[in-house]
Amino acid sequence: MNLQKIEDGFRLILEGIGEDVNREGLLKTPHRVAKMYQELLSGLDGNVKEESVLETQFTENYDEMILLKDVPFVSICEHHFLPFIGKAHIAYIPGERIVGLSKLARAVDFYARRPQVQERMTCQIAGLIQKSLSPKGVAVVLEASHSCMTIRGIKAQGATMVTCQLLGLFKRSEKTRAEFMAQIHR
Repeated sequence: MNLQKIEDGFRLILEGIGEDVNREGLLKTPHRVAKMYQELLSGLDGNVKEESVLETQFTENYDEMILLKDVPFVSICEHHFLPFIGKAHIAYIPGERIVGLSKLARAVDFYARRPQVQERMTCQIAGLIQKSLSPKGVAVVLEASHSCMTIRGIKAQGATMVTCQLLGLFKRSEKTRAEFMAQIHR
């Protein structure tokens, strides 16, 4: 990530809105903004490869739903470059392998830390779990509040977007899907 280009670009934004970039309160703002984007968009740096996110796996004879709910995330809407903030609920029914619990939260973070749309992020998380673990089923639900809709435009304060990706048993079995939905809304 080129921090200098981000700083230069933000100076242009400040000038474009009529601010004095040499005003004391704004002198270091372009640098702070560049560091903020470096943190929020760290998924673009390429240091972590998709195939390594869920690499801590174990063979285990367990065939019931594994659910991790309320995983917090922050991402950046690629349309307005404003944050969307929410929580993820992830479930899978193992085939022969389970994954270290923190790795599911890492999968959320991996896809959140880039310019994103919630619909794609939901499918990416589910797809990674399916590809890495070959489970009997995967369910991912993301709930988020989008700043691009709550602080500008329609200004729909309190609105939450919910996206869902169901694979395998969660898609085929109404009972399995209902159990998942009941658990995440408990």
